[in-house]
Parts: sequence; structure tokens; C-alpha cells
Amino acid sequence: MSEVSLQQTIGKGYVDFWRFRGRYRVVKGGRGSKKSVTAALWHIYHMMKMPKANTLVIRKTFNAHKDSTFAQLKWATHRLGVAHLWQFKKSPLEATYKPTGQKIMFRGLDDPMSITSITVDTGYLCWAWFEEAYQVLNEDDFDKIDMSIRGELPEGYFKQLTLTFNPWNERHWLKQRFFDVSNPNILALTTTFKSNEFLGDDDRELFEWMRKHKPKRYRVEGEGNWGIAEGAIFENWCEEEFEWRDIAKLPGYKAIFGLDFGYTNDPSAFIAALVNKDLKKIYIFDEHYEGALTNDKIAEIIKKKSYAKEKIVADSSEPKSIDEIRGYGINRIRAAEKGPDSVINGIQYLQQYEIIVHKFRCPNVSMELSSYVWDQDKTGRFLNRPIDDFNHAMDALRYAMEQIRKGSGVSFD
Repeated sequence: MSEVSLQQTIGKGYVDFWRFRGRYRVVKGGRGSKKSVTAALWHIYHMMKMPKANTLVIRKTFNAHKDSTFAQLKWATHRLGVAHLWQFKKSPLEATYKPTGQKIMFRGLDDPMSITSITVDTGYLCWAWFEEAYQVLNEDDFDKIDMSIRGELPEGYFKQLTLTFNPWNERHWLKQRFFDVSNPNILALTTTFKSNEFLGDDDRELFEWMRKHKPKRYRVEGEGNWGIAEGAIFENWCEEEFEWRDIAKLPGYKAIFGLDFGYTNDPSAFIAALVNKDLKKIYIFDEHYEGALTNDKIAEIIKKKSYAKEKIVADSSEPKSIDEIRGYGINRIRAAEKGPDSVINGIQYLQQYEIIVHKFRCPNVSMELSSYVWDQDKTGRFLNRPIDDFNHAMDALRYAMEQIRKGSGVSFD
């Protein structure tokens, strides 16, 4: 097997990552820092080098693999010139190294039985890769996987868990467990887009725009630093796994839907929730969070989710978009009633509620709730206004709650 040049194939900045053999290899990094593609290249290369090793790839939700880790690992085989030696199947979702039968298996924490019952036909389960590990808010979920990578291995083999993520919130258990300690079994790295020599000029211009216009987001996505959780706007929230259809049948619950339009550099955000005004509870059970969406695509997504007949309250600063989406068959969409203090009033109203976010269906809502903070002046004093970031799903929720705050609502009946 020919040697792969790290310099030519992967580029700079990941020598320690490539050579480390300890139990935990943890990489927080900004967008475009090569952390995920480097992890994909490492696993393909080393499985071919070590014919008894198998890999488990984990995401919070199983469905997220197809367009992320599965595609990245498939890309890695082409990058290394070995695609003809690998078979990638979508049912079941797995990759097989043809000469030996070694497998890369894909699982989601939303199906715990599929993880605890893992067996391999050839060799040993040596490695696990957690992509977007920040989305795993419960440390116990990680521990269950950690404990499943066990047993004696042949000489020269080693067990290792790789975690890659954007560091949205400094209060996350990942920081305390892997970055605030000194342990020879842990390699904790921070990487940025500056170590990615394969980026184009347009990519670098986007980071420069972010640095000037979204400094708090740039701190995380550009510099790979931990997001600051001090001054959190919403503290009374949690993640749970629940069946929203059962909650919808309970007395007092109303269904609400909100939509915030994205721009060139921001995502559009759609949320669906169930609200009980008397109990002061909000169950957020569905989301869509994506950039560069045209209005016809937004309408298509709403239809696909079967919400086309529901009342949807959308950002009133985009009346043309609302009219266009209505023209695509989303007939009950309407503009939010904005005013000079609508953001603060909406936040203050939401703060009266306990917010429960679906553990597996709404990762971006959880990310925003973790990162949405009050703005500060130059002395660090908090101001009575939120930062203009991490607020797309939050704005969608404010719009949706208008119909509760003003005494009306819709249900699934």
C-alpha cells in the first residue's frame, strides 16, 4: 500500500491528529477547518492499513448521516484513489472494504438499540467517530457508546473515539471533560479555516464578512473558540424525547408554526410547536434550518412536512416572500405584527414559559437556545437587547407565539 502524503492530500495542521493513538481525539473547530474531511480520510486510510479494524460513525440523528458523514467518507475514498475498493450501500447504510469485508457502520442516538447491539463479522470494533458532537447535550449518551468500544485487541491495534464539532457554548460537557483537563489519553485540538489551504477566495471573503458583521459567530465559526454562554436569554429550557402527537391530544395545547426568512449569509428557520398557555409550556417538535432557500423551496418543505394547511406566522419584513409562498399553495401564511419593541416584548413573553425541545428532531433550536445572549457594551455591561445572531429559530418562535399572546391559536383538530 503506497504512503499518503499528508501535505498533498490533507494539507497542514493535522499532523498530531493523524498520529495520535490515545483513547479520545477531540477536535473543536470553525467552519471550513477540515476537521470532518480529515476524520473521514483518516478512517478510510487506517482501515485499509489495519485489516481487522471496523468503525462506528455516530450522529445525534441517524437521518443526518446521508448528507454528511456517509458522503464525506465516500469522498475520502475518491480523494485517496481507492474508491474501486469500497462499496457504499444506503440500505442498510454502511461502507465495506471489499478485500477484507471490514465495515463502517452508521448509527444515530435516536435509535439506542441499534447501537447497543452492534456486532462485526470481520475483526474488531476499534473506532468510533462522533460528528457534530456538540449536538449531544447529554453526556450519558456519549458514555454508552464509549463503553461499547471495549475488549482486547491484537497487537498493534488500538481503540479510539474521535469527536468533531463547532464549540457553540462553553458550558457544554465537552469542554470540561476534554479541554479543561490534562490527560495523555486525550488529544484536544482547536482548528480554524486558516489551516485549510484548499478554501477559495470566496470562502475567505465570507469569513471576513462574518468577522465584521457577526463577531460573536465569527468567534465560534471563524476562530474555533468556545461560544460565551454568559448572559443567556433563555434559561428555562431542556431537551426531551417525546411523542408530539400524544401531547397534541391533551387539553389546552395549541399548535403554532413560525417562519423566519434567511438572507445570503443566514439560514431560513421554520419551527413547529405545541403550547399550553395555562401551564406555560412550549414543546418544540419540528424544525427546518437551511441557508440559500428560495421561496418555492420553502413552500415545498412546508408541504413535505404536511403543514401546508396550518396557520404560519412569518417575518413581516418580507411581504413579497409571504405573497410568493402563499402563491405556492401555503394559503394560511401571514405576516407577524412587528412594532418598535416587538423583539423585547416577544422575548419577555417567552421567558414566562418552560421550553422543551425535541431531543432528536430540533438540534438547531437547541443550538440557538444555548447561544442566544444579551448584547454587551464595551465595558462588558449587559444591555436590554439581544445580539443580532443565533436568533433565526428564536425569531420564528416569537412570530409563532403571537397567536397565543394575542389570544388565538390553531390546533390539529
